[in-house]
Amino acid sequence: MIRVIRWLFYMLGLIIFSYGITIALKMQYLGVHPWDVLNVALYDKFGLSIGSWAIIISVLLIVVSLMLDKSYVKIGTFLNGVLVGVFVDIFLWIDFLPHATHTWTDYLIMLVAIITMGFGGGLYNSADIGAGPRDGFMLSIADKLGKSIGTIRIVVETLVLVIGFLLGGPVFIFTFIFTFVQSPVFAFTLRKFKEVILVIERKYQEKQLTKSSA
Repeated sequence: MIRVIRWLFYMLGLIIFSYGITIALKMQYLGVHPWDVLNVALYDKFGLSIGSWAIIISVLLIVVSLMLDKSYVKIGTFLNGVLVGVFVDIFLWIDFLPHATHTWTDYLIMLVAIITMGFGGGLYNSADIGAGPRDGFMLSIADKLGKSIGTIRIVVETLVLVIGFLLGGPVFIFTFIFTFVQSPVFAFTLRKFKEVILVIERKYQEKQLTKSSA
């Protein structure tokens, strides 16, 4: 029962997170997250699909993480690396998302996209099934170098952003706003859904004890 709940949270979170990414990609002229700047740039330069490049980069990051610290790589890490890219490509293919109008409404839609990503990220991480490839990669580097995860995140995402920008990726104002909006939404959602899971687990255990003592 508890395992089912955790997997439900995980899968639903991945879908919502991917949906948020796709909405942002539709408004990419306003700027996207540094990792998506790189994905879009590689897609524009070499083809394939944006989701495919997300998967390729995720696999490379997982390989590095495995070499540095295997503890950050779980089955959820592999699933995340593949499914986010798949879901993004599916949402782009279905094409029922709002399109850029180059008016003030695009800014609101982009904010919705960032909040959606933060919500989805908090939801799937609350399941504790495995860190995402990027998070696992940065955590393993932080441990290896003895630096804070905050410092490593800034350095890594800055390097990714610079590479993506040099390749022609979409960098604009929201590229720099992402972290300030997404991070607090992520933290709040993660905390709340962890509490929900704990409550469900406690009630389930109490129910099992009641049955066993009856």
